[in-house]
Amino acid sequence: MEAKKTVRTFSAASFLHDCGSDMVFSVWPVFVTQVLGANMATLGFIDGLGDAVVSLSQAVSGYYSDRLKKRKVFIWTGYLFGAIAHVGYALSPAWQYLIPFRILDRSGKMRGSPRDAIISDVSDNTNRGKHFGILRAMDNAGAVVGILLAFFLLPLIGYRTLFFVAAIPSLLAVMLVFFVIKEHKTPYIRLYKGISFSHFGQDLLLYTVSNAFFSLGAFSYSFLLIFASGEGFQVASLPLLYLLFTVVAALTSIPFGKLSDRIGRKSVLYLSLTFWAMLLLSLAFSQKMFVVIVAFVLYGLHKGAIEPVQKTFVAELAPKDFVASTLGGFQMVIGLMSLPASFLAGILWDRFGMLVPLYFSFGLTALAVVLLMFVKEKRLLA
Repeated sequence: MEAKKTVRTFSAASFLHDCGSDMVFSVWPVFVTQVLGANMATLGFIDGLGDAVVSLSQAVSGYYSDRLKKRKVFIWTGYLFGAIAHVGYALSPAWQYLIPFRILDRSGKMRGSPRDAIISDVSDNTNRGKHFGILRAMDNAGAVVGILLAFFLLPLIGYRTLFFVAAIPSLLAVMLVFFVIKEHKTPYIRLYKGISFSHFGQDLLLYTVSNAFFSLGAFSYSFLLIFASGEGFQVASLPLLYLLFTVVAALTSIPFGKLSDRIGRKSVLYLSLTFWAMLLLSLAFSQKMFVVIVAFVLYGLHKGAIEPVQKTFVAELAPKDFVASTLGGFQMVIGLMSLPASFLAGILWDRFGMLVPLYFSFGLTALAVVLLMFVKEKRLLA
């Protein structure tokens, strides 16, 4: 009974917060560039900074929540950070003011590791996968609702009022976790021994370098939305493109995860990188609106293929006694590469046009594929 209550509460909180967040993110790049007047390099810097903070905050909060034996405070505080950031976005008179709120917003992702730990604690081997599946499903459902709300509300109330409205679901998530979740003092098993690279073997090091090169060229979704707005899509329709890749990723992540169990992790990773390369080439060689729509489908397929496999492969290559710390080190590398990735893409876009960052990313993707070929995959027993 307690497990069901905990899972339902966290699922409802996740639904609410994702609803508010995606009301913002689905129109974010246009707000930053067209309303606040930032150039592409600035947009890339802000997005890259946010991506880097996400990875670091999850690793650090997981470690300290275990060290302090406190989970709940990291979770409701994470949702509160998001609500405050949404208000901050609405009040920002210029793009420079967005930076601290963007950091605060993405720092809210610190809720992930402690929340997952609580769900794991109240679950057993017969229902743990189901519980995490429910949580992920509610994440996706909240995102879909938030995107649709942005689509219908933006023409009526404008960006700033929309961001104020987006803070309400996040505040409701704070109250749900704060008042409903009861934290029990139990001897938690530490999730992180620290962020370390000392236990990386040759294959894992090579795999990490491969992902680092790819991440350096993998600019954020904001660039795709700005590209679409320049190719004839109305601002009000951009949330629907954001919705398109979100739905595709949600629908394909489980099938791609299962496929990796059958044909191997590397094969699915090759697929994900192929989808990304196809996206880059399609935008580079055609500016038709239909091709832009196809590009967003390819982006969703890329996300659906890489998200369930990337970390799984790390866990399988890591020494079994140091899986958590290895994941922390890997995630830190990916996060730090995300910071210059979008910033560099923005600089290339501003100085040389939108095609140059596409070619640059394609080259790094090809290099990542070549490096991945030399990584030896551990075959799991059936």
